[in-house]
Amino acid sequence: MIAPTAPRAPASPASREVLIVVSKLKAYVRERSGMNTSDAVMDLLSDRLRRLCDDAIRSAQRDGRRTVMERDF
Repeated sequence: MIAPTAPRAPASPASREVLIVVSKLKAYVRERSGMNTSDAVMDLLSDRLRRLCDDAIRSAQRDGRRTVMERDF
């Protein structure tokens, strides 16, 4: 069994890049509501996605797996 460890902290500025496909998100919001989406939303969503992924990583580690699965979310 692999001992649980904390997810790695972002090592470089590239680790802070936007994780969202901007054009697809903007198209989704426009299609669903007719609204525009502020560019500032992308950083917020990327931060939230990182937190979700960090939690999922810890879950997989607790289970002794090296693969993050849907059940970890």
